[in-house]
Amino acid sequence: MRALLSGYYGKGNGGDEALLATLLQMLPSHVTPVVLSGNPEETRDRYNVETYDRMAPLPVLQALRSSDAFIWGGGSLIQDVTSTISPFYYGGLMALAQKMGLKTIAWAQGIGPLVRPQTRWLARQTFGNCTKISVRDRASAALLSDWQIPCIIAPDPVWALESKPVPGLWDLPAPRVAVTLRSHPQLTQTRLANLTRALVDFQKATQAFILLLPFQKSEDLSIAEAIQPQLQDVSKILCLEDPQLLKGVFRGVEMAIGMRLHSLIMAAAEGCRCFALSYDPKVNRLMEDLEMPGWDLASLPDDPNLIGLTWMEHYANGDPLAPEQIQSLVDRALMHRELLSQALCNNSDQKM
Repeated sequence: MRALLSGYYGKGNGGDEALLATLLQMLPSHVTPVVLSGNPEETRDRYNVETYDRMAPLPVLQALRSSDAFIWGGGSLIQDVTSTISPFYYGGLMALAQKMGLKTIAWAQGIGPLVRPQTRWLARQTFGNCTKISVRDRASAALLSDWQIPCIIAPDPVWALESKPVPGLWDLPAPRVAVTLRSHPQLTQTRLANLTRALVDFQKATQAFILLLPFQKSEDLSIAEAIQPQLQDVSKILCLEDPQLLKGVFRGVEMAIGMRLHSLIMAAAEGCRCFALSYDPKVNRLMEDLEMPGWDLASLPDDPNLIGLTWMEHYANGDPLAPEQIQSLVDRALMHRELLSQALCNNSDQKM
């Protein structure tokens, strides 16, 4: 059986690469994955899979024709806030796969926000015709429930991604604190300056070595490069492409300060204290689910001293997730694997 995997792959985003790596780990052994990628050569070489350019219409059509199943491979693909084109691209592919009679799976989806009537209509149609659906948060499950579309809900699959040790990490000074910031309209120059000043104070107080961890070079590296001169000799920018290594970084880190959803999931999964800086409802949902401390960027304190003191308090007295809580999240994340097994078993043509 051949399954065509569609997501925000090959675009240098650590979170989406982690979703792809986890999906490939979870696919049943009798299924051959075929991946649509923004960088087909890199994706092929990293994961040893057949790939096609996600924006090349003819190869995409040929890949669909040669496949038995089509999978939306995780994350916030169906939302119209950061991109109006994105839901039509993914929704269009799903609708085409359904029209061609493929088994169709919406896997580990975070749905919304959906503010436009056209995208809500397209989402309702395509989700309604899926063979199986899994979502990663309560808000997505509630939306599908409103539409009377059945699904399973389970934690983000990246909880269950196998991490790898990072060569040379243990040679860096300890204790270590990882910081992952990304460019976003809410991360204004003033807020970035306040966060940087707070980070300098925090580093002096804790004597921690700061790991600046870009999850997507195009969005994150320039911010890391702007911060690092303020932390001469007590910081390092660590650029890692392999999502299993990215997750492995957090094995050797005392605390993570992160904007990106998957930086916080990876850190929490590896038993690291976490402090969130939210720019998106999906990060707020994680904060609520795990009772994770943090701020919405929009309500970030104006006082760098307050920011730094809050981080110091969490560094000194905050708790990581308990091992049994982590194991429970990992176990429940494996429900996404079970859904793939059910949907892609050779005799399963029925809908849920």
